[in-house]
Amino acid sequence: MKYLEKIHSLEDLQGLRPDQLDALAAEIREKILSCVSESEGHLASNLGMVEATIALHRVFDSPRDAIVFDVGHQAYTHKLLTGRYDVFDTIRQFGGISGFTNREESVHDMLTAGHSGSALPAALGIARAAAMEGSDRYAVAVVGDGSFTNGMVYETLNCCADEGLRLIILLNDNEMSISKNVGGMSKHFSRLRTSRRYFSFKRRLQAVLRRLPYIGEGLIMGAYHTKEFFKRHIMKTNLFENMGLYYLGPVDGNDEKKIELLLREAKTKDRCTLIHMVTLKGKGYAPAEEHPAQYHFAGGFDPAKGVCTPPRRTFSSVFGSHLCALALDNPRIAAITAAMDKGTGLTNFKYMFPNRFFDMGIAEEAAATFTAGLSIGGGVPVYAVYSTFLQRAFDQLCEDIAMQNIHAVIAIDRAGIVPGDGITHQGIFDVSLLSSIPGVTLYAPETYEELKVCLERCVSGQGLCALRYPKGEEEDYDRSGFVPAESNIAVSGGKGAADAVILTYGRLTRHAALAARQLTDTYKVRIVKLLQVLPLKLEAIASLCEDTEIVYVLEEGVRSGGVGEAVAAYFARNEKLPPVHIRCIEGFLPHGNMESLFRLCGFLPEQIAAEISGILQD
Repeated sequence: MKYLEKIHSLEDLQGLRPDQLDALAAEIREKILSCVSESEGHLASNLGMVEATIALHRVFDSPRDAIVFDVGHQAYTHKLLTGRYDVFDTIRQFGGISGFTNREESVHDMLTAGHSGSALPAALGIARAAAMEGSDRYAVAVVGDGSFTNGMVYETLNCCADEGLRLIILLNDNEMSISKNVGGMSKHFSRLRTSRRYFSFKRRLQAVLRRLPYIGEGLIMGAYHTKEFFKRHIMKTNLFENMGLYYLGPVDGNDEKKIELLLREAKTKDRCTLIHMVTLKGKGYAPAEEHPAQYHFAGGFDPAKGVCTPPRRTFSSVFGSHLCALALDNPRIAAITAAMDKGTGLTNFKYMFPNRFFDMGIAEEAAATFTAGLSIGGGVPVYAVYSTFLQRAFDQLCEDIAMQNIHAVIAIDRAGIVPGDGITHQGIFDVSLLSSIPGVTLYAPETYEELKVCLERCVSGQGLCALRYPKGEEEDYDRSGFVPAESNIAVSGGKGAADAVILTYGRLTRHAALAARQLTDTYKVRIVKLLQVLPLKLEAIASLCEDTEIVYVLEEGVRSGGVGEAVAAYFARNEKLPPVHIRCIEGFLPHGNMESLFRLCGFLPEQIAAEISGILQD
């Protein structure tokens, strides 16, 4: 019998018998594996969260009770159980459902999430709001062990010890031991303290003792203190108990009955309770169980054979390889990551230079200030970070690096549009953010060779130096028409008068070149490509645009604080310079493939050509 396709609401889930839940979990895993292997998505973490998510939705009344998933990419089972089964095949596709939790998509998604550490503070806020109105609603934060390296988690834990707080933290420990067990005795008592018999016995004993006149409550408190003494000296207390939380676990997170039991037990407590569950990443699919990191994100593979994608040459891999080459000659070079060594191309560096590689965990702010410290101590630090995550470290970039007038390098990966991950992962704000910090040098290489040159300049430079580059591979097209015009500026389209100048940088240069080719029969179009984005050489740009009717700025970033805005403001102050038209990203971007997102932004060559033609005809 099929269960998953018949779950149209959470009431249908409640109607299943406990003995039917294992079959449901198997169907969910089959559905997730089928969809991810055909398209793409986060696999291993979702396969490990199936039973726990089923238990959450059987114990709590979503959306009245708020279930907040940290990061949000482990919520595939949550989506399947909350009315999105029929559209699950569209996950991460343009116009389809998000690969993360998204408030615009469902009332059951409490937080549009994509960055680590946000679930617990958000859940605490929701719980406080419920308390303010006298509601008995619960808030549950589902947080992975990796996110427990994020500072926001500990800042929030410090505020969770109040009595009466209806907040439950479900810690998903799938890679490391957050709270180490001490020997066989501890493991035995952990099993004992997470069993149905234990909770049932404890309640019956308390009920009997309370009926004893005069001494009943005293005996209960005495038994409690005896248990606490025994636990402190034999089992040991842990961080969470020391912070005033009620701790349950560790428990097998792939056993639905046990998780459901502990969640119901947590609801009987009059304070914040943390349930420590241990799950198996990739549960139910052997290749993912054996190599969970390889299946963290996957797609386009045969489940019978597993992932066998050969490594590709990408901007990230070229950056990592060239940094290794530079580090061989310069022993002061160090590499820093915020739990993204593989994604940023630093894996080889980690093994070649273990004493010069530093993973700060999911703590972008701390990593930035650590970068400052390495520089102050005499190193040449290179901090590789995704553009979307760099946003978190703006204060540290400004206060701890730029303001200190020290030398540090920021390698900004995934700059510009990032397709499937969507709204929370678009790298469209880095130029705007950095443009507001005095003294920053920012490069935007378009090719692998340019990336190498820019990295060398950053390493040998002064102050805060950065380079931004997109996800994926170098664009392939005929670049032979580009010639150097000024330092860090290349021009295609010859000298003399022109009808239009397209000013651009990075990946969109290809789109500009193809658009110019479409306009060749009607208009003369010059392309000005910037290698250095900050500080902008506005006088040099102006000299290349004096003899044109319009300047069309094509920018894979937002308007405010971007190149287009700065150029438009400078040109507006000189009546001899042509008007500036800006084609950039307006607002937040959804998920989808590159072509659909380029089309949404008006970045396709035919769209650019049509817009320029329309402006010139007006």
